[in-house]
Amino acid sequence: MDLVQERPDYDYVLRAANGRSALVNDRQLQASFILAPDHLIEDWAATAVAALTPEDLEPLLALEPEVLVIGTGDSQGFPPPRTLAACLARGVGLEAMNNAAAARTFNVLASEGRRVVAGFILSGD
Repeated sequence: MDLVQERPDYDYVLRAANGRSALVNDRQLQASFILAPDHLIEDWAATAVAALTPEDLEPLLALEPEVLVIGTGDSQGFPPPRTLAACLARGVGLEAMNNAAAARTFNVLASEGRRVVAGFILSGD
């Protein structure tokens, strides 16, 4: 039997994520980061979802997504209402979920060719 490894037509695959680390392609990350199918931005300044400001989302929005996925760590949390409103005002949906769920969601949307950008908040301990 021939086995063929399926290669996505995008640059970055999120293989695993929890509240402390993530595996992007073959790189282990331990600080918050931003991911799009064709971009990896390390050392995102975000430390807690409840403290996210519209300014914290600017690097994600600069990648022109149709949807933002925010990985909120080990447990689900939500950004402040003014941060959600800033996304809605720009016509961008925002979904917040724990990092494991955000990783699955990112991969599904990326595989469908959607313009998805994700920000993952990692505690680093």
